[in-house]
Amino acid sequence: MSAHADLDIDHVARLARLALTPEERARFASQLGGVLDHVAQLSEVDVSGIEPTAHAFPVFNVWAEDKPAPGLPVEAALRNAPAQRDHMVVVPKVVE
Repeated sequence: MSAHADLDIDHVARLARLALTPEERARFASQLGGVLDHVAQLSEVDVSGIEPTAHAFPVFNVWAEDKPAPGLPVEAALRNAPAQRDHMVVVPKVVE
């Protein structure tokens, strides 16, 4: 893994708001160079016959059918309300 000649590690560090020591600059330049080498290998793969997709596997709707169903009873819905009045939750006034 070698550092790329056109890789400006100081610019990358500035963008990431990192203060790097000289040792860190050398190590990170080498590591980032290795990542760029792997990306270059990916660009060599022939994908001309492959249709672009958003997901690697088909995605199906996993939601249940939207059917009306009875809701909570009023007593259960208001069980943990700090205050209630006329089957409603009482909250502090926020609008004058």
